[in-house]
Amino acid sequence: MTGLVLTACLISAVLFETQTRFLSHWIDDVIYDNKNHYLSCQALPTESVVRETLEANQDVIREIEQVNPEAVRIIIDDFTCPGKADLVIYYPSNKNRQAIEQILQGDTFFGIPYRLVNY
Repeated sequence: MTGLVLTACLISAVLFETQTRFLSHWIDDVIYDNKNHYLSCQALPTESVVRETLEANQDVIREIEQVNPEAVRIIIDDFTCPGKADLVIYYPSNKNRQAIEQILQGDTFFGIPYRLVNY
């Protein structure tokens, strides 16, 4: 009986994680100081839409880069999902991440999903 309960709990935990990515988000945030959107390739915008959005909002891109001009980098990830893309923002500290999130004020960059990576 105990094995059955344990198995049911394990299956429930796996299903909960696959639906919410709660543990993954927590690990990214608390342990790695990262942020990931966990979207599938199908859910990402096309590469051309990402490039157009980035080009149209260069003032915000420069503002983000000015958080730490020597270290903050923004790239378009167009190789993980061919034909689709998102933004990856690299930064060296939690202080930089907080400043970047203050500028972005949301889960997308003008509708474009982004990932934050503390290197």
